[in-house]
Amino acid sequence: MIPAAFDYLRAESAEEALAALAEHGDDAKLLAGGMSLLPLMKLRLATPAVLVDVGRLTDLSYIRDGGDDLAIGALTRHRDLETSELLGGQCGVLRAVAAQVGDNQVRHRGTIGGSLAHGDPASDLPAALLALDAKFVARGPGGERAIAAGDFFRGFLETALAPDELLTEVRVPKTGASGFNYQKFNRRAQDWATVGAVAVGNGSTHVALVNMGTTPLRAAGVEAALVAGASIADAAEHAAEGTEPPSDLNASPEYREHLARVLVRRALTEANG
Repeated sequence: MIPAAFDYLRAESAEEALAALAEHGDDAKLLAGGMSLLPLMKLRLATPAVLVDVGRLTDLSYIRDGGDDLAIGALTRHRDLETSELLGGQCGVLRAVAAQVGDNQVRHRGTIGGSLAHGDPASDLPAALLALDAKFVARGPGGERAIAAGDFFRGFLETALAPDELLTEVRVPKTGASGFNYQKFNRRAQDWATVGAVAVGNGSTHVALVNMGTTPLRAAGVEAALVAGASIADAAEHAAEGTEPPSDLNASPEYREHLARVLVRRALTEANG
Protein backbone atom coordinates (compact mmCIF):
# COMPACT_ATOMS: atom_id res chain seq x y z
CA MET A 1 0.00 0.00 0.00
CA ILE A 2 3.00 2.31 -0.51
CA PRO A 3 3.22 4.22 -3.82
CA ALA A 4 6.25 3.95 -6.06
CA ALA A 5 8.74 6.82 -5.81
CA PHE A 6 7.83 10.01 -7.66
CA ASP A 7 8.88 13.64 -8.02
CA TYR A 8 6.50 16.34 -6.82
CA LEU A 9 5.82 19.70 -8.48
CA ARG A 10 3.36 22.27 -7.17
CA ALA A 11 1.90 24.36 -9.98
CA GLU A 12 1.21 28.02 -9.20
CA SER A 13 -0.90 28.53 -12.33
CA ALA A 14 -2.67 26.58 -15.06
CA GLU A 15 0.08 27.61 -17.47
CA GLU A 16 2.73 26.19 -15.15
CA ALA A 17 0.81 22.91 -14.90
CA LEU A 18 0.52 22.69 -18.68
CA ALA A 19 4.24 23.36 -19.06
CA ALA A 20 5.00 20.52 -16.65
CA LEU A 21 2.74 18.15 -18.59
CA ALA A 22 4.43 19.15 -21.84
CA GLU A 23 7.87 18.57 -20.32
CA HIS A 24 7.22 15.20 -18.69
CA GLY A 25 4.59 13.74 -21.05
CA ASP A 26 3.02 10.42 -20.05
CA ASP A 27 5.25 10.23 -16.97
CA ALA A 28 3.29 13.05 -15.32
CA LYS A 29 -0.09 13.02 -13.58
CA LEU A 30 -2.15 15.92 -12.27
CA LEU A 31 -3.07 15.86 -8.58
CA ALA A 32 -6.09 17.80 -7.33
CA GLY A 33 -7.87 16.38 -4.28
CA GLY A 34 -6.17 13.00 -4.67
CA MET A 35 -9.33 11.01 -3.93
CA SER A 36 -9.05 9.03 -7.19
CA LEU A 37 -5.35 9.02 -8.02
CA LEU A 38 -3.75 8.27 -4.65
CA PRO A 39 -5.61 4.97 -4.06
CA LEU A 40 -4.46 3.78 -7.49
CA MET A 41 -0.89 4.77 -6.67
CA LYS A 42 -0.99 2.90 -3.36
CA LEU A 43 -2.08 -0.23 -5.23
CA ARG A 44 0.65 0.38 -7.86
CA LEU A 45 -2.06 0.54 -10.55
CA ALA A 46 -0.73 4.01 -11.39
CA THR A 47 3.00 4.77 -11.16
CA PRO A 48 3.60 8.34 -12.36
CA ALA A 49 7.16 9.55 -12.22
CA VAL A 50 6.01 13.13 -11.59
CA LEU A 51 2.98 14.46 -9.70
CA VAL A 52 1.89 17.96 -10.70
CA ASP A 53 -0.18 19.39 -7.84
CA VAL A 54 -2.91 21.76 -9.11
CA GLY A 55 -5.00 21.61 -5.94
CA ARG A 56 -4.17 25.18 -4.90
CA LEU A 57 -5.20 26.87 -8.15
CA THR A 58 -8.04 28.90 -6.64
CA ASP A 59 -8.88 30.52 -9.98
CA LEU A 60 -10.25 27.15 -11.13
CA SER A 61 -12.65 26.86 -8.17
CA TYR A 62 -15.96 28.64 -8.80
CA ILE A 63 -19.65 28.26 -9.63
CA ARG A 64 -20.93 31.07 -11.87
CA ASP A 65 -24.00 32.00 -13.84
CA GLY A 66 -22.89 31.90 -17.47
CA GLY A 67 -26.14 33.14 -18.98
CA ASP A 68 -27.48 30.16 -20.89
CA ASP A 69 -25.70 27.73 -18.57
CA LEU A 70 -23.73 27.47 -15.35
CA ALA A 71 -19.93 27.44 -15.37
CA ILE A 72 -18.12 25.36 -12.75
CA GLY A 73 -14.37 25.44 -12.28
CA ALA A 74 -12.73 22.04 -12.50
CA LEU A 75 -11.17 22.40 -9.05
CA THR A 76 -14.48 23.10 -7.34
CA ARG A 77 -14.81 20.66 -4.47
CA HIS A 78 -17.78 18.36 -4.03
CA ARG A 79 -18.69 20.12 -0.79
CA ASP A 80 -18.98 23.44 -2.64
CA LEU A 81 -21.35 21.81 -5.13
CA GLU A 82 -23.36 20.29 -2.30
CA THR A 83 -23.88 23.64 -0.56
CA SER A 84 -24.23 25.97 -3.57
CA GLU A 85 -27.44 27.99 -3.56
CA LEU A 86 -26.91 28.81 -7.23
CA LEU A 87 -26.85 25.13 -8.12
CA GLY A 88 -29.81 24.47 -5.83
CA GLY A 89 -31.96 26.91 -7.78
CA GLN A 90 -30.62 26.45 -11.30
CA CYS A 91 -29.35 22.83 -11.49
CA GLY A 92 -30.59 21.03 -8.42
CA VAL A 93 -29.68 17.58 -9.68
CA LEU A 94 -25.95 18.33 -9.58
CA ARG A 95 -26.17 19.58 -6.01
CA ALA A 96 -28.17 16.49 -4.97
CA VAL A 97 -25.77 14.04 -6.60
CA ALA A 98 -22.71 15.78 -5.13
CA ALA A 99 -24.22 15.28 -1.67
CA GLN A 100 -24.05 11.50 -2.20
CA VAL A 101 -20.37 11.35 -3.16
CA GLY A 102 -18.37 9.35 -0.59
CA ASP A 103 -18.32 10.83 2.90
CA ASN A 104 -17.64 14.28 4.31
CA GLN A 105 -13.88 13.88 4.13
CA VAL A 106 -14.04 12.90 0.47
CA ARG A 107 -16.42 15.73 -0.39
CA HIS A 108 -14.19 18.30 1.30
CA ARG A 109 -11.13 17.15 -0.68
CA GLY A 110 -12.38 15.72 -3.98
CA THR A 111 -12.98 17.95 -7.01
CA ILE A 112 -15.43 17.72 -9.87
CA GLY A 113 -12.60 17.87 -12.39
CA GLY A 114 -10.70 15.07 -10.71
CA SER A 115 -13.79 12.87 -10.70
CA LEU A 116 -14.38 13.48 -14.40
CA ALA A 117 -10.74 13.09 -15.48
CA HIS A 118 -10.54 9.78 -13.61
CA GLY A 119 -13.53 8.50 -15.62
CA ASP A 120 -14.62 5.81 -13.15
CA PRO A 121 -17.96 4.25 -14.25
CA ALA A 122 -18.86 3.72 -10.57
CA SER A 123 -18.56 7.44 -9.79
CA ASP A 124 -21.67 9.53 -9.21
CA LEU A 125 -20.97 12.88 -10.87
CA PRO A 126 -19.90 11.65 -14.34
CA ALA A 127 -23.30 9.97 -14.85
CA ALA A 128 -25.15 13.07 -13.68
CA LEU A 129 -23.22 15.27 -16.11
CA LEU A 130 -23.86 12.76 -18.89
CA ALA A 131 -27.60 13.00 -18.21
CA LEU A 132 -27.31 16.80 -18.26
CA ASP A 133 -25.55 16.85 -21.65
CA ALA A 134 -22.81 18.90 -20.00
CA LYS A 135 -19.75 20.20 -21.79
CA PHE A 136 -16.19 20.03 -20.49
CA VAL A 137 -13.56 22.63 -21.32
CA ALA A 138 -9.97 21.42 -21.70
CA ARG A 139 -6.88 23.60 -22.13
CA GLY A 140 -3.75 22.42 -23.87
CA PRO A 141 -0.86 23.67 -26.01
CA GLY A 142 -3.26 24.38 -28.88
CA GLY A 143 -5.66 26.41 -26.74
CA GLU A 144 -9.10 25.53 -25.37
CA ARG A 145 -11.66 23.07 -26.67
CA ALA A 146 -15.12 22.03 -25.47
CA ILE A 147 -15.91 18.32 -25.27
CA ALA A 148 -19.49 17.04 -25.05
CA ALA A 149 -20.10 14.69 -22.13
CA GLY A 150 -21.25 12.01 -24.55
CA ASP A 151 -17.83 12.09 -26.26
CA PHE A 152 -15.71 12.42 -23.13
CA PHE A 153 -15.78 8.93 -21.60
CA ARG A 154 -13.92 6.54 -23.91
CA GLY A 155 -13.34 3.35 -21.88
CA PHE A 156 -12.56 2.07 -18.41
CA LEU A 157 -10.74 4.94 -16.64
CA GLU A 158 -10.15 6.47 -20.09
CA THR A 159 -11.33 9.88 -21.26
CA ALA A 160 -10.90 12.15 -24.27
CA LEU A 161 -8.36 14.31 -22.42
CA ALA A 162 -4.96 14.32 -24.08
CA PRO A 163 -1.88 13.74 -21.86
CA ASP A 164 -0.92 17.40 -22.21
CA GLU A 165 -4.38 18.83 -21.47
CA LEU A 166 -5.87 20.22 -18.27
CA LEU A 167 -9.61 20.12 -17.59
CA THR A 168 -10.52 23.68 -16.57
CA GLU A 169 -14.31 24.05 -16.58
CA VAL A 170 -17.65 22.22 -16.65
CA ARG A 171 -20.70 23.83 -18.26
CA VAL A 172 -24.16 22.57 -17.35
CA PRO A 173 -27.61 23.66 -18.55
CA LYS A 174 -30.04 25.34 -16.19
CA THR A 175 -32.57 22.61 -15.43
CA GLY A 176 -34.16 24.18 -12.37
CA ALA A 177 -34.67 23.17 -8.76
CA SER A 178 -36.88 20.13 -9.38
CA GLY A 179 -37.77 17.50 -11.99
CA PHE A 180 -34.86 15.18 -11.21
CA ASN A 181 -33.95 12.25 -8.99
CA TYR A 182 -30.86 10.17 -8.19
CA GLN A 183 -31.18 6.62 -6.89
CA LYS A 184 -28.02 4.99 -5.55
CA PHE A 185 -27.71 1.47 -4.20
CA ASN A 186 -24.65 0.65 -2.12
CA ARG A 187 -23.75 -1.48 0.88
CA ARG A 188 -22.54 1.41 3.06
CA ALA A 189 -23.27 5.12 2.76
CA GLN A 190 -19.70 6.03 1.78
CA ASP A 191 -19.22 3.21 -0.74
CA TRP A 192 -19.13 3.44 -4.51
CA ALA A 193 -22.50 2.73 -6.09
CA THR A 194 -23.26 -0.90 -6.79
CA VAL A 195 -25.63 0.64 -9.33
CA GLY A 196 -26.98 4.16 -9.66
CA ALA A 197 -29.61 5.82 -11.84
CA VAL A 198 -30.14 9.54 -12.42
CA ALA A 199 -33.18 10.97 -14.20
CA VAL A 200 -33.34 14.59 -15.35
CA GLY A 201 -36.36 16.24 -16.96
CA ASN A 202 -35.53 19.22 -19.17
CA GLY A 203 -37.98 19.22 -22.07
CA SER A 204 -37.29 15.52 -22.56
CA THR A 205 -36.24 13.04 -19.88
CA HIS A 206 -32.61 11.93 -19.79
CA VAL A 207 -31.51 8.89 -17.82
CA ALA A 208 -27.94 7.84 -17.03
CA LEU A 209 -26.54 4.82 -15.23
CA VAL A 210 -23.70 4.33 -12.76
CA ASN A 211 -21.57 1.16 -12.73
CA MET A 212 -23.38 -0.60 -15.57
CA GLY A 213 -20.47 -0.75 -18.02
CA THR A 214 -16.90 0.36 -18.59
CA THR A 215 -18.04 4.00 -18.76
CA PRO A 216 -20.97 6.03 -17.43
CA LEU A 217 -23.92 5.23 -19.72
CA ARG A 218 -27.09 6.84 -20.98
CA ALA A 219 -30.07 4.49 -20.70
CA ALA A 220 -30.94 4.88 -24.38
CA GLY A 221 -33.62 2.19 -24.33
CA VAL A 222 -35.44 3.89 -21.49
CA GLU A 223 -35.29 7.30 -23.14
CA ALA A 224 -36.55 5.91 -26.46
CA ALA A 225 -39.43 4.12 -24.73
CA LEU A 226 -40.48 7.32 -22.95
CA VAL A 227 -40.43 9.26 -26.23
CA ALA A 228 -42.65 6.56 -27.75
CA GLY A 229 -45.19 7.06 -24.98
CA ALA A 230 -44.40 4.11 -22.71
CA SER A 231 -45.34 4.24 -19.05
CA ILE A 232 -42.60 4.68 -16.47
CA ALA A 233 -42.84 1.03 -15.45
CA ASP A 234 -42.62 -0.21 -19.04
CA ALA A 235 -39.80 2.18 -19.93
CA ALA A 236 -37.77 1.11 -16.90
CA GLU A 237 -37.78 -2.48 -18.16
CA HIS A 238 -35.36 -1.32 -20.89
CA ALA A 239 -32.80 -0.04 -18.35
CA ALA A 240 -30.26 -2.84 -18.85
CA GLU A 241 -30.33 -2.76 -22.66
CA GLY A 242 -26.93 -2.09 -24.18
CA THR A 243 -25.11 -2.37 -20.85
CA GLU A 244 -22.22 -4.59 -19.75
CA PRO A 245 -22.40 -4.61 -15.95
CA PRO A 246 -19.33 -5.90 -14.12
CA SER A 247 -19.17 -8.86 -11.80
CA ASP A 248 -17.46 -8.40 -8.43
CA LEU A 249 -17.88 -9.14 -4.73
CA ASN A 250 -20.80 -6.71 -4.48
CA ALA A 251 -23.03 -8.02 -7.27
CA SER A 252 -23.33 -10.26 -10.30
CA PRO A 253 -24.17 -8.81 -13.74
CA GLU A 254 -27.69 -10.24 -13.46
CA TYR A 255 -28.27 -8.59 -10.09
CA ARG A 256 -26.99 -5.27 -11.42
CA GLU A 257 -29.41 -5.53 -14.37
CA HIS A 258 -32.25 -6.07 -11.91
CA LEU A 259 -31.09 -3.11 -9.81
CA ALA A 260 -30.91 -0.90 -12.90
CA ARG A 261 -34.55 -1.61 -13.74
CA VAL A 262 -35.69 -1.01 -10.16
CA LEU A 263 -33.65 2.17 -9.65
CA VAL A 264 -34.61 3.68 -13.01
CA ARG A 265 -38.27 3.12 -12.21
CA ARG A 266 -37.86 4.81 -8.84
CA ALA A 267 -35.85 7.71 -10.27
CA LEU A 268 -38.40 8.36 -13.01
CA THR A 269 -41.30 8.16 -10.57
CA GLU A 270 -39.69 10.63 -8.18
CA ALA A 271 -38.57 12.96 -10.95
CA ASN A 272 -42.10 13.13 -12.30
CA GLY A 273 -43.78 13.23 -8.91
